[in-house]
Amino acid sequence: MNDTLDEFNRELVANVHPNGWVNPEPRGRYNLVVLGAGTAGLVTAAGAAGLGAKVALVEKHFMGGDCLNVGCVPSKALIRASRAMADVRDASAFGVRVPAGVTTDFPAVMERMRRLRAGISPHDSAARFRDLGVDVYFGTGRFTGPDTLDVDGQSLRFKKAVIATGARASAPTIPGLAEVGYLTNENVFGLTTLPPLLAVVGAGPLGCELAQAFARFGSKVTLIETGPQILGREDRDAAAVVEASLRRDGIAIQCGCRIISARKDGPDKVLTLECDGANAEVRVDEILVGVGRAPNVEGLGLDQAGITFDGNGVTVDDRLRTSNRRVFAAGDVASRFKFTHTADALARIAIRNALFLGRARVSALTVPWCTYTDPEVAHVGLYENEASDQGILIETFLQEFGSVDRAVIDGEPEGFIKIHVRAGTDRILGGTVVARHAGEMISELTLAMVGGLGLNDLAQTIHPYPTQAEAFKKIGDAYSRTRLTPLVHGLFRRWLSWTR
Repeated sequence: MNDTLDEFNRELVANVHPNGWVNPEPRGRYNLVVLGAGTAGLVTAAGAAGLGAKVALVEKHFMGGDCLNVGCVPSKALIRASRAMADVRDASAFGVRVPAGVTTDFPAVMERMRRLRAGISPHDSAARFRDLGVDVYFGTGRFTGPDTLDVDGQSLRFKKAVIATGARASAPTIPGLAEVGYLTNENVFGLTTLPPLLAVVGAGPLGCELAQAFARFGSKVTLIETGPQILGREDRDAAAVVEASLRRDGIAIQCGCRIISARKDGPDKVLTLECDGANAEVRVDEILVGVGRAPNVEGLGLDQAGITFDGNGVTVDDRLRTSNRRVFAAGDVASRFKFTHTADALARIAIRNALFLGRARVSALTVPWCTYTDPEVAHVGLYENEASDQGILIETFLQEFGSVDRAVIDGEPEGFIKIHVRAGTDRILGGTVVARHAGEMISELTLAMVGGLGLNDLAQTIHPYPTQAEAFKKIGDAYSRTRLTPLVHGLFRRWLSWTR
């Protein structure tokens, strides 16, 4: 997991891969065998067992998967600590005097992360799932036939199975990178000293989040991206707000750059870049790579079970069925949406469809997501370019936080809410929130979409004043004003003139 085997990591390991754990004896044919104990696997196993199914759960490494051990939990602990540092740094803007020389105690930051992670780990522990009635097996699971799975010599028979083996960090093919050595999300949380100079390769969500966190802790960070902008999935205006914030934190951003090679030069790690036809060098102490995820499909014996897969993961249909109708797949190993909350939602679909002849479809889901920079960028539904590609005519309503009282009071006027509706209606097709707590705010928009509510409903919804979420009501009011056409306005004037 990492090199710091302190009391907190010992507690974590005792929960998610306890020493001396004895695998149970197989109990005949299982209703469901789940391969992988990350979010999708844990939700599937717990949900199925709670409904009365006989369930086996197989995990090769640590229960909790990436989210608990090397993903959501540790990264958000670091992000929160870095936000506290930024708040101290910027406190003078609020009339708060801060002593000069305030710095980050990086070992204490990392210890806090390990303590919080250990405290959360009992929820994902082997003991908890055993107490839920799940047979927990630690070892390498491999299909040996269409309805059998081997775990280190023990054969498990199943009526249905769910593959939930997740994904792992991938790295670009850069000459010399492997020899130089680099960090990913799988080992960066094992650091105990702050790297003075850090290069972050990839300006997607992970790269931007950790680049900002380490910059706020005191690292001098260079963020390198091959594409024309950071956060390439997001609209340019949203990415621009985040980019300005990263630059204020002292991050050097290099977009449109290709890394030619990596090498060692004494204690330094040197990246050679090609940017706009010219070469440049970046010298750092550490390199953090955050360029994507690769599905864990190797060594599972998928061929033995007649399960189709490729470089994108296990192939499934809209009901999460694989080419073997006994076997389903959920989570990062079978989804383009590699989010913990999506893995949870897919697991629930897998339970219904695998055990109860359900017909739930992945395409029916409305999936929001959030990048936890400061400010955050949250999105749900269609982007403007996606609507255009699909030939859907839209109208877009924008509310900047510079005109929202609470955002001004909070000193957070940058950012906006942007909502797309089908032209001529108030039906919401998608939207983006750029704000410090955008991840908390996007659920109002997601709920409106799931519930079939429109901008008119947002206009009629009372929001507490002052809150930043009041921006939703302002957008609803903006839509209502579009309905006051000259004809309607004239009719109102006549009516009011007649009734006075």
